[in-house]
Amino acid sequence: MQNNGLIKFFAFCFGLVSLYQISFTFLSSSVEDNAKEYSINLVTENEPNFSEKRQELYTNYLDSISESTKENHFGYTNSKSKELNKGLDLKGGIDVTLQISVKDILKGLAENSRDPVFNKALDDTDELQKQSDDTYLESFFTSFDLIKGDTSLASPDIFANRSLSEEINFEMTDDEVKPIIRRKIDESIVSAFEVLRKRIDKFGVTQPNIQRLGNSGRIRVELPGAKDVARVKNLLQSTAQLEFWVTEKNDTFLTFLSQANEVLKNILVDDENDTEKETSKIDDLLADVEANDSISTQKNPLFDYLVGTGYQGGPVLAQFYEKDQDKIEEYLSFPEVRQLLPAEKRFTKFLFGKPDANSKIVDLYAIQSNRDNQPPLSGSVVVDATQSYDQVGSPAVSMQMNGKGARKWEEMTGNAYRDKSNIAIVLDEIVYSAPGVSKGAISGGRSEISGQFTLNEAIDLANVLRAGKLPASAEIIESEVVGPSLGKENIERGINSFAIALLLVLIWMTFYYGRAGIYADTALVLNIVLIFGILAGLGAVLTLPGIAGIVLTIGMSVDANVLIFERIREELSKGKGQKQAVSDGFSNALSSILDANITTGLTALILFVFGSGPIKGFATTLLIGIATSLFTAIFITRMLVDARISKGKSLEFSTRSTKNLFRNLTITFLEKRKVAYMLSLSLLSIGVFSLFTNGLNQGVDFVGGRSYTVRFNDNVNPADVQNNLIEVFGNAEAKTYGSDNQLKITTNYKVDVEGSEVDTEIQEKMFESLNGYLPMDISYDDFVNGSDDKQVGIMSSSKVGPTIADDIKKNSVFAIFGSLLVVFLYILLRFRDWQYSLGAVAAVFHDVLIVLGVFSIAYTWMPFNMEINQAFIAAILTVIGYSLNDTVVVFDRIREFRLINKSWEFDKTVNGALNSTLSRTLNTSFTTLVVLLAIFIFGGESIQGFMFALIVGVMVGTYSSVFIATPVMFDTLRKSLKK
Repeated sequence: MQNNGLIKFFAFCFGLVSLYQISFTFLSSSVEDNAKEYSINLVTENEPNFSEKRQELYTNYLDSISESTKENHFGYTNSKSKELNKGLDLKGGIDVTLQISVKDILKGLAENSRDPVFNKALDDTDELQKQSDDTYLESFFTSFDLIKGDTSLASPDIFANRSLSEEINFEMTDDEVKPIIRRKIDESIVSAFEVLRKRIDKFGVTQPNIQRLGNSGRIRVELPGAKDVARVKNLLQSTAQLEFWVTEKNDTFLTFLSQANEVLKNILVDDENDTEKETSKIDDLLADVEANDSISTQKNPLFDYLVGTGYQGGPVLAQFYEKDQDKIEEYLSFPEVRQLLPAEKRFTKFLFGKPDANSKIVDLYAIQSNRDNQPPLSGSVVVDATQSYDQVGSPAVSMQMNGKGARKWEEMTGNAYRDKSNIAIVLDEIVYSAPGVSKGAISGGRSEISGQFTLNEAIDLANVLRAGKLPASAEIIESEVVGPSLGKENIERGINSFAIALLLVLIWMTFYYGRAGIYADTALVLNIVLIFGILAGLGAVLTLPGIAGIVLTIGMSVDANVLIFERIREELSKGKGQKQAVSDGFSNALSSILDANITTGLTALILFVFGSGPIKGFATTLLIGIATSLFTAIFITRMLVDARISKGKSLEFSTRSTKNLFRNLTITFLEKRKVAYMLSLSLLSIGVFSLFTNGLNQGVDFVGGRSYTVRFNDNVNPADVQNNLIEVFGNAEAKTYGSDNQLKITTNYKVDVEGSEVDTEIQEKMFESLNGYLPMDISYDDFVNGSDDKQVGIMSSSKVGPTIADDIKKNSVFAIFGSLLVVFLYILLRFRDWQYSLGAVAAVFHDVLIVLGVFSIAYTWMPFNMEINQAFIAAILTVIGYSLNDTVVVFDRIREFRLINKSWEFDKTVNGALNSTLSRTLNTSFTTLVVLLAIFIFGGESIQGFMFALIVGVMVGTYSSVFIATPVMFDTLRKSLKK
């Protein structure tokens, strides 16, 4: 092989970079394991609230490490930011899709218009959305156009109102108004997005993810590691609370802070001994690492946390590190501390600002509040806010209020100017800015907020101000919750299945191909290193289906090496020298390898586009695995083989047991095609009959509803539990899920009703209904939330609203038929004759229908979950890719034989091609099945249905590539050749 040295250089560099990326994951995991061990050693399970105490110690330990190693490139802080992200199913947490109500935004823009045409259009849009793929806004425009008559969007009673008067006037046409409304809707959704992004920071989770889903008004939020599910859901769905408050001057509170520090000394004196013990143990564990102040004994409980103060007479009382914010809030809320406030300031409340991005320092403000805790001015009066520039060209924010707000704003700014005080702009209890008033009272409601803003800070503040007028609600239309203990179990299962599958494949390749198999194994190990390194480098999220994708890649990556080795064996059998045989073997196998991997890659790409969450993770790893498999098989294996041969040493591509296996076969496959047709027709008839009579077990992904995985101490009878639940919910299903002490409970009770109140109601009713099967001492909170080592209660849950269920169905149909179309066109492009495409698509249809039929027949009695959900669609698309992989290899050999042996009859050519590829077909199918069985047995109940579909698909795909795709192509192409 030419450029051998260059290949070695690239392989070395890629491997080194991948190991570098992976190393951060091991470093951060090691530190977290030490923190966990430390917290467990200090707090026993016999102590009350032991879980919360352990969590606090765990956090303190990591804070100490973070602070002392933040400048170290391989320290915990940097390693944590670069580690391989783990998905919810591996880490636990919550994943929700929120729907921002565009209907509410339209009402707000129209100032809650009572115009009958406008409101009728909104009602019609609600109905139209049930069967339309358009966004709500486009459906509204359609509905309005159908019924508007003489009414215009620019009517003073609709959008040409006072709030929008500067942009819309009554002389404008509907076509001129629509772009403005689209922009306003988009701005509102951006504002909601920013509000959610800021709220996420409160949850204290690492590696959160928030993204807009197209122009649908949907926002997806992933919070790995979040545990307080109810708090998360409430905070995500609550309306943005924008408020304007007057601040206190810091010089009037210096005495209060000093007195508070003294009082806290007396309050906390009883805790000093315990704190000293904790500190000494941390110091012992950290050795040379200096423990952080946050867990050391405080001589001045308040002032020891202090890192700075504001300018005299300004609004900032003090500055603290962000990590100490909760502690300061706790101290300032003590009744003994609140009593120190003067009588006229007894309602003062203390709020923090945004943390500095670099220093992580937050400002503390004192706000002039009242008995009812009601702000002088709320954000509902803000009509618009935009990022602008002040007179010297620095970023600023322009804000416009309505008439009511303008009058109050004039009063507030006049008082602030006279008193030299500031006005705090507060969103969700966070002070975003506290500007002063420099030129007297501001009338008219239009203001410019300037200061030392960066451009991004000014944009963020404008978004915050717009959010204050946001009338839209945010409802959770899809959610998935995975408990942390279940996440740990999934990690263990994923690692076990991965290790077992890898070991079996390594052994098989060595057994079948001898030393050449060892070279293939070496390339396979490098392939795995590259996959994990690329995942870590790209910041991709590893999920349990993602691990399954990697393990499946192990099986599929063997295929390229098998193709190469089988071709080399063929060349050797022709009497060629070893060097020439290797060269020709790699060259002749290249076309089949590329075709097979491109078709599989195309289906994986479609899965990536239409999938979501863990399924997208599966597609990601599959796509990366295909690319790395090609590199390692074509270049690394070749490099190792050439290195052996160049030294003049012989290299066997088989062992004694496999040397003559599948050699010189003369099976007449085509003569058996009619029997195969009849067998397939019988199986398809049974499957289709079952589909029409028995149907499929559609999961909540497709029909909507709520699903819960509930674990008990002892084994339970699912029929008894189901009867109890039916009495409560009217419609419910309970099935054994994995072990006999675990059930999957599904219900569509109040599936059309949104809101966290319904979620709480269902969980409370479920808790009452299952109480007889649960331990006596378990509380509702433990049943729903629990701890890291939770073994009883709700382990995971998911919710899919009917609207998004319909979307998932549509996307699934598009994904399947889209993949078929893409594959048909690709094969047509590669093989020219449409008969090849017809044979391939016929085989794929055959395989998909067989898998559907098996699931329809078996779901009622199989001992594992066989729901039709997004994971099943991923399996179907993978089956399509695998079936095509097999078929393309056969077709590629038929094309080659037709060019080489032009004198042969067509049936002899086809049979010869099938016989020559049989060794590869069976070898690849066997290794892939071994891998799938390893995941099926050891991977856990959550992906058993997914794996079972793949196992059936691989077996049927292997059969169809020989007995369906090829015969269909033969029968149709033969007629054409005769003509």
